[in-house]
Amino acid sequence: MQRLRELSRRVEAVYGEIAETFSAYQQQRGLNCRSGCGECCLQPTIEATVLEMIPLALHLFDQGKAEQTLTQLEELTEPQGCFFYQKQSFDGKQGQCSVYQQRPSICRLFGAAGYRDKQGKTSLSVCKVIKTDRPVPYQDTLIALESDPPPMMIMAKEQVNELDYELGKQHLPINDALQQALERVLFKAWYSGMNDDQQIA
Repeated sequence: MQRLRELSRRVEAVYGEIAETFSAYQQQRGLNCRSGCGECCLQPTIEATVLEMIPLALHLFDQGKAEQTLTQLEELTEPQGCFFYQKQSFDGKQGQCSVYQQRPSICRLFGAAGYRDKQGKTSLSVCKVIKTDRPVPYQDTLIALESDPPPMMIMAKEQVNELDYELGKQHLPINDALQQALERVLFKAWYSGMNDDQQIA
């Protein structure tokens, strides 16, 4: 369990660097997310690694909510958006993250970020809401791609995932990744408890 906690601290340290880098770029280019927008959070195609979800799984464990959350995740019958997104409008597009401090890296990269296209050139990933809300900054940013390149999503993801290759190698639907992270945390906690009991005996 101690190893998982140390790993979680290292993941969160990288998260801090990622948030600072991507937020600074998005603010500089005027490509911030709309306040209260949750369109991306509704998408069942959002993926994360088990490693990315370890800080959240430990947070839930420390709050005594790990087993309850795991049960709820196991009861989901079809793919859906993030389990922790709280809808605040009828269509669900307005809302908020209920675990914002522990959100995985993909959520910290959303908005505006760079990626490599099929030709290996730097391209800009921007959500459709930002494109609609901020057409002029979006066009200006496209023009400035070479002179002011965006931080790259793949580099940020690799920064996290290289901390533990086994837990970071596979991308899963975000709720599945959280489920596996919770299972790992609960197993480690149970195993640690067993060892403690044996030492006492």
